[in-house]
Amino acid sequence: MDMALRILSGGAANGLVNALRAPFRAETGLEIEGDFGAVGGMRDRIEGGERIDLAILTRAAIDALVAAGKLDGASVADLGGVDTGVAVRAGTDHPSIADGAALARLFSGADGLFCPDTQKATAGIHFAAVLKELGLADADTLKEYPNGQTAMAAMAKSDLTSPVGCTQVTEILNTEGVDYVGALPPPHDLSTTYTAAVAVNAMQPEAARALIAQLIDPARAELRRSVGFT
Repeated sequence: MDMALRILSGGAANGLVNALRAPFRAETGLEIEGDFGAVGGMRDRIEGGERIDLAILTRAAIDALVAAGKLDGASVADLGGVDTGVAVRAGTDHPSIADGAALARLFSGADGLFCPDTQKATAGIHFAAVLKELGLADADTLKEYPNGQTAMAAMAKSDLTSPVGCTQVTEILNTEGVDYVGALPPPHDLSTTYTAAVAVNAMQPEAARALIAQLIDPARAELRRSVGFT
């Protein structure tokens, strides 16, 4: 028997899953293995037939994979919402992000705009749209990475003077060396619901359901808040 639970997940759930590795191991005897990355990339891998036990993606992506016969609709469970937020290098001043004008000043003045994939990552797609709304679609300081956590890690290590990041709040909070400034303000804000579901051909279906139970456990509401879920 495979002694691991195999998951594919959006990067937004990385911190929460990591926090539950020990209690999950204690309950099931299994390790958690898999990848965290851009939702679009994870969805494509599942659609392509990659064998997994559990998916954690946006609700829209989960619903599409259920309709495609890849995930078990009866197992679907929402973990909560995650805001798209702004980050700066740890220890630097927190700029105003009160409104669109403040965002435009901040983003246009940055010497590096760090974000996840603007084609496949939920926060990256949204950030590209926000830049367009602010008249900054052609910003030559944009620096894209496969997912939000790698973008934040790169920003933390960069030698730029005034870098700014934008990704899911959970990825900001889960990365050393960056500070969370706040969620994008209306009308540029975005809260995304992340959802878990068991694969129809799961090798460890009961263990996958056990992890979902831990992920949505009401007794762990404070844990979910602490890693960035609303």
